Amino acid sequence: MKTNLLDTLGAWLLGLLWFLPLAYTLWAAFHPSAYSTHFDLTAPLTLANFAAAWHAAPFARYFLNTFLLVTMVLVAQFILSTMAAYAFARFEFKGRDVMFMLVLLQLMIMPDVLIVENYRTMSWLGVNDTIFAIGLPYFASAFGIFLLRQTFKTIPRELEDAARVEGANRWQILMRIYVPLAKPVYIAYGLVSISYHWNNFLWPLIITKSVNTRPITVGLQVFASSDQGIDWSVITAATLLSAAPLLIAFLLFQRQFVQSFMRAGIR
Repeated sequence: MKTNLLDTLGAWLLGLLWFLPLAYTLWAAFHPSAYSTHFDLTAPLTLANFAAAWHAAPFARYFLNTFLLVTMVLVAQFILSTMAAYAFARFEFKGRDVMFMLVLLQLMIMPDVLIVENYRTMSWLGVNDTIFAIGLPYFASAFGIFLLRQTFKTIPRELEDAARVEGANRWQILMRIYVPLAKPVYIAYGLVSISYHWNNFLWPLIITKSVNTRPITVGLQVFASSDQGIDWSVITAATLLSAAPLLIAFLLFQRQFVQSFMRAGIR
C-alpha cells in the first residue's frame, strides 16, 4: 500500500515538474510583457505576442522548410527501411546476418559523433545549405530497418506462398501483404520520425546558413538570440508557434499514437 502511494506521489511530482515550464510558457505568451514574470490572475490576455513574433522573423518560411524536411526524410526512410527489412527478413544470401549486425551498429553510434564527417561529405557533394543536406544523413534508419524486420518476420510465410501460387511477384507480395499488415508499426515509427526531425537542432544549425533553408528549430534560436533583444513574452509565443503543430497532432491522434505503439510492441 505504501509502495503504491509513493509511486503515485512520484508520478504526480514528475508530471508537475514536466508541466511547470509549459505552464510558464503559456502564461508569458498570452500576457503582456509586463506580466511575464509578474503573476497576476487579473492580468489581461493578449495575442499581440504571437503577432509580434510572426512578423519579427520569417516563420512561414521556417515552417515550410521543416515540413519539406520531415516529409522528405519520412518518405526516404519508409522506402529504404521497407526494402532492407524485407530483404533481411525473407531473403537468404551470404553474409546476411553479418550485414544486419553492421546495420544495428548504427544504433550504438550517436549522430553527433558523425557531424564532422557528414559535413565533409555534404561539402564534397556540393549540397551545403540545402534542405536535402539536412535530411540526407537520416535517410537510412537502423531503427526503422530493425523494427520492420522484426514485424515482417512475424507475418506467416503461408500468406507469401499463397500469393506466389496466385502469380504474385516479390514486389507485389511486399506491397500487398507485408506493408498493409505492418501499418500500425509504420504509424508508430512515422510519429517518432516526424517528432525527432521537427525538433532536431544541432545538425541543421551547422549545415544551414540562410533563411531559405533553416528549419523551425534553428530559426527559433536565431530569433531568440541576444541581438533580437530579450522579450520573454514574444520568445515564449514564438516557442509555442514552433511546437503547436506537434502538440495539436498529438492531441488529435493521441489514441492512434498509443495504440500504434502498443501493437508494435505486441508484435
